[in-house]
Amino acid sequence: MALKVGIIGNGGIANAHMDGYKALCDEVELVACCDINFPKAKAYAEKYGIPHCYDNCYDMLKNHQLDIVSVCTWNNAHAECTIAALNAGCNVLCEKPMAMNTEEALKMKEAAEKSGKLLMIGFVRRQGNDAAAAIDYIKKGFVGDIYYAKASYLRRCGFPGGWFGDKSLSGGGPLIDLGVHVIDLSRYIMGCPKPVTVFGATFNKLGARSHIRGTEWHSETVVEEPVFTVEDLATAMIRFDNGAVLQVEASFNLNTKNNCGDIIFFGDKAGLNLCPFELYTEVNDQLADIVPHGSNDFDFGRDFKKEIKNFVDAVNGKAECLATADDGVELMRILDAIYLSAQTGRSVDIVR
Repeated sequence: MALKVGIIGNGGIANAHMDGYKALCDEVELVACCDINFPKAKAYAEKYGIPHCYDNCYDMLKNHQLDIVSVCTWNNAHAECTIAALNAGCNVLCEKPMAMNTEEALKMKEAAEKSGKLLMIGFVRRQGNDAAAAIDYIKKGFVGDIYYAKASYLRRCGFPGGWFGDKSLSGGGPLIDLGVHVIDLSRYIMGCPKPVTVFGATFNKLGARSHIRGTEWHSETVVEEPVFTVEDLATAMIRFDNGAVLQVEASFNLNTKNNCGDIIFFGDKAGLNLCPFELYTEVNDQLADIVPHGSNDFDFGRDFKKEIKNFVDAVNGKAECLATADDGVELMRILDAIYLSAQTGRSVDIVR
């Protein structure tokens, strides 16, 4: 029997979720969607042939016995909508970041445990061919002991506008929107070590930079004058319980030459770069760069479909969930610690 699907939040990222569900048309049935902007929900329902649409999740969950729900709302609604869906007996795929803070994330995890349902977090980068290849090389000993890593997600002029700059809705700026991807991916590839100490700094020097013409990132939420109460740059050093250190930086706006999405791992046998996928080592007493053949990349459309399939397969007991609630909680602990360190100017120990 097909799993009955509901979508909470019908903005841009909900289209990527829908592409994944439509690719599994024999396994799922699209039943309902909702958005606090009802015309948006109605348009989304008409676009994808969804029979029912609502302006709130509670009516949707009350009127339909859904099996799985995607939560694609603003960040500040992740916890409320996820908990409501779990309490209604649904399995939930919640977009990243898991929540606004660790406290909310723990409540979501508790709701999943009480309901006995799956709560998966939308860390789509875990689905990439680059992640799978990197883990394979590491497990087979080509990289050795990874003791340092660098992860960057920098935009020269990439503030999306809309709700992304309103801290009350987003919880933060590029750190919680972009940095979340590379921090989680780095930790995942390194074997999910526990974060223990963080030192971070945030800046708001360039602001929204909305006067710049020709930028490519645009939120579907249109406002007359963008709110910008978040950072435009965040940077941090994260130390893990195995002694490894991750340096991370993320920006909406930064006076740099090019946009950057690099992740590099440094091991005692080789360095491993995800983009382009390369290894840096030594062969026969000479330095050598190794470029493997194959599609060791991340593709947004392809890998979003893989994420939805992993979610559906995990609900059906056919696969292991690649991004659990525990993973989401650990990421929120890191983000909270970075923001606290930036506020206080001191390193922060992560206490469980």
